[in-house]
Amino acid sequence: MTKKKSATLPAHEVSSGNVFADLGLSTPEDRMLKANIVAEVHRSIKDRGLTQVKAAKLLGISQPDLSHLLRGDFEDYSAERLMKMLTVFEQDVEIVVKPHRRAGEVGRITFRPTAV
Repeated sequence: MTKKKSATLPAHEVSSGNVFADLGLSTPEDRMLKANIVAEVHRSIKDRGLTQVKAAKLLGISQPDLSHLLRGDFEDYSAERLMKMLTVFEQDVEIVVKPHRRAGEVGRITFRPTAV
């Protein structure tokens, strides 16, 4: 019987769950929210089989701007504007405000897309 060698992992850090925070970027929560919204916009475009030209026209932006947006260049867009883009694709956006689960701690913003 041969003995299996245990795999040794290379040196690494465990993610916080927010790549923007892990990279030390400013406003990581805002960046993560926008990234999640853009991912949903991208999914909506793909699900409908739209070209970037057609999708951009629906969204009221240019194709090059949509291309930049889908590649992660969303700094110039507010979360509100990105959420409005989702509504173009027949998506409802709900904002729910509730007490934080631990009293005395700062609240948080989370994004949960509904499974299709």
